Amino acid sequence: MKHGYCLLVFLFFTTLLSAQPESISARPLRVGIVGLVHTHVHWILGREPRGDIQVVGIVEPNRELALRYAQQHGFSMDIVFNSIGEMLEAVQPEAVTAFNTIYGHLEVVEQCAPKGIHVMVEKPLAVSLEHARRMAALAEEHGILLLTNYETTWYGSNHAAKAMVDEGKIGPLRKIVVHDGHPGPKEIGVNEEFLEWLTDPKLNGGGALTDFGCYGANLVTWLMNGQRPVSVTCVTQQFKPDVYPKVEDEATLILAYPKTQAIVQASWNWPYNRKDIEIYGATGYIINRDRENMDILLEEKEGPFNQQAASLEGGYFDPFAFLAAAVNGEVVVPDYDLSSLENNMIVMEILEAAKQSAEKGQTIFLKK
Repeated sequence: MKHGYCLLVFLFFTTLLSAQPESISARPLRVGIVGLVHTHVHWILGREPRGDIQVVGIVEPNRELALRYAQQHGFSMDIVFNSIGEMLEAVQPEAVTAFNTIYGHLEVVEQCAPKGIHVMVEKPLAVSLEHARRMAALAEEHGILLLTNYETTWYGSNHAAKAMVDEGKIGPLRKIVVHDGHPGPKEIGVNEEFLEWLTDPKLNGGGALTDFGCYGANLVTWLMNGQRPVSVTCVTQQFKPDVYPKVEDEATLILAYPKTQAIVQASWNWPYNRKDIEIYGATGYIINRDRENMDILLEEKEGPFNQQAASLEGGYFDPFAFLAAAVNGEVVVPDYDLSSLENNMIVMEILEAAKQSAEKGQTIFLKK
């Protein structure tokens, strides 16, 4: 039964999220890209044409970088602009994806929201809670979608785990442990344009804490159905001050809830690239080792078993297809969904409290 149940869960989510609905708009969504300095931009530039989006403009003042990517991905330099204002006026996109610095996310929303242009930013939502609140206010005032994209949003294993948690298959949640990171941005060879701002506390909002702490905060908030933690405790360290002199490269967060504890381990010191999560309930556990491989214990007497989550690629299960469907009204973004503004405002509260905790050396209690 345990294997059959999981198979049903995976088939359900495959049907729900990866099926190609008949209602997909025949006209592609006109999308602008702001910034090429975040290398996650290859996600959209290298995406196979599917007819759901059309990149109509790119903002990147670094012409050398833009030309390099144009040669790599085959877009015309005629659609590359020096400023957001120029691009919006010239091509009038319906939505914009932000792959600039995290500090620059606010300007994207400031320029797009009054024009009714929807925005998807690459994680995290903002450089600070202050920026996030200003962005949220603009989105609400002008009625635009403000979404945040994470790689882990599109892991089939995470959605299968959420379904099992919601069904109560492992009992009430007791502990969640999230591991995210890699050996370090310089160590893995990110390009100069990315490294320059990723290691700047103003432009990125911090180091490993911002870069990878947001993943755990996002997933935990989703699993907890939007519940805010009672308190946040954080320890940051600088193991490699010679490499990253301005920011922390190691961070551990403890999020305390009334009956659950979450630990988020964000690091530029892992010996390998990782994005995995351990979810423990009162009666069982789910350990997602990557986007597919899951170790599951539903009943101790039956023992653990391994399960491969079904692939959820295709259809809306892609950030840009999801953006197009949300803008076109083909899907509704649920409250506290991984991409939602509600979830990511809580993420920013958690990150802000974590910074304060690390600086003060004390637990920070969130205001009710």
